[in-house]
Amino acid sequence: MTDSPSPREGTRTAEASPTLTAGAGATTALLVVLFGSFMDLLDATIVTVAAPAIAQDLDAGDAQIQWTIAAYTLALGAGLITGGRLGDQYGRKRLFMIGLAGFMVTSALCALAVDPGMLIGMRAGQGLTAGIMVPQVFGIIRASFAPGERAKAFGAYGAVQGLASVAGPLLGGLLIDANLFDLGWRTIFWINVPVSILALIIGAKVLPESRSASTARLDLTGALLAAMGILLLLLPIIQTEPWGWTWAGYALLAAGIIVLAIFLAHERRLTGRGNEPVFDPALLRIRAFAVGLSASVLFFGGIGSYFLTLSVYLQNGTGRTAWETGLVILPYALGSIITSGLGVALADKAGRTLLIIGSLTIAASQLVLWSIVKDGNDPGYWLLALALFIGGLGLGLAAPILVNVVLTGVPGRNAGAAGGVLSTVNQIGGAVGIAVLGTIFFTSITDSATGAPGLADYSHALSIVLIVSAALYLITALVMLALPKPAHAK
Repeated sequence: MTDSPSPREGTRTAEASPTLTAGAGATTALLVVLFGSFMDLLDATIVTVAAPAIAQDLDAGDAQIQWTIAAYTLALGAGLITGGRLGDQYGRKRLFMIGLAGFMVTSALCALAVDPGMLIGMRAGQGLTAGIMVPQVFGIIRASFAPGERAKAFGAYGAVQGLASVAGPLLGGLLIDANLFDLGWRTIFWINVPVSILALIIGAKVLPESRSASTARLDLTGALLAAMGILLLLLPIIQTEPWGWTWAGYALLAAGIIVLAIFLAHERRLTGRGNEPVFDPALLRIRAFAVGLSASVLFFGGIGSYFLTLSVYLQNGTGRTAWETGLVILPYALGSIITSGLGVALADKAGRTLLIIGSLTIAASQLVLWSIVKDGNDPGYWLLALALFIGGLGLGLAAPILVNVVLTGVPGRNAGAAGGVLSTVNQIGGAVGIAVLGTIFFTSITDSATGAPGLADYSHALSIVLIVSAALYLITALVMLALPKPAHAK
């Protein structure tokens, strides 16, 4: 991990007297912010394993399960840049603590949800509070460590991200099967509460405060327009099954496009006045960045939907428990850990090549999985594990370096803003993927002519998603051919 601006930090400006801590104090501060980062990624992945249990307990429909996952990623994406700007202006420690406290409260409310609507709303709340908390992590690390020590701190951050990707499916499965205090799936949210309380107590004592010297006004109008436009586009897609495609669905799509056009016009107007917009449209004139946005949407669009549909197939189709589902998914995480270090080490010399190889490897893994599930039989653990392990190898090569490769063609003065936008687009891509591929999966099951869906129906639906997703990653690899070769920024 380099000392370059983080993708989740947003625009970096001059610092206003950051306070450097030392020794044990800096280490403790690092642990606190890593707890927050860990919980963010954990909650983004843990719900996929819990989805069938949630659906059964709350009598949630397929679209509501999709919203339970997409609401978090969409709200997180909407909050990242705004959260970073708030931390720059009002203090990163303060915003981290506010975000962490909000994350704790919304986690408790998720655990107390009495119906799907409440759970979806609180999941959106979780995403928004995570969007306030997560962008502060890098600023606090910078304020806590001297320049020579930051590389180790950022390395610890990367390790925690890898640990969370492994822990999400396993911990979710373990907690659901353990059924502590007869709480079932609710424990995956309750567990955030004691961890957050401990982090808040320690963080109040050890976290340093820092802020930017910039006095630029926050572009709340732009953030709201972007979130509204994306929501209008996703709503009719996710609601395809209960609503069908009527004039209202097409009207919502048209409204989403219009709102996003208004958003771009608003951002151009702000830029013309010399203000700082959420998104500078001038970035789209940078070829590497424009191509990178397309590649990121395609790449991350297949990940969230993949694990949702696979989890439903494994539990509702093959009859595996949540814990057994976590064990099946584990090889994917292990594969990504194995290759992520290689990808980072070779990024400067072969960044674009690694992205293409990674995307093609993911496509190959999905075709392998398609070949073993298409017949409608339970393929067994080791065949599933092999396909998932191959996919993890591809993810580890591409995901950790995608942002750096894209930012290679962006001038240094624009890197912070471009990175913030790119990270937000990654989250939006995940939400769009859940909307589109999740709808294809659930609609294919609903269209079954055999009555109550069985293993053959779930196998058929997953097979369709795998073919579409494999094609998506082949297209992604082609788009990546237009990216810069090396991964060192200008």
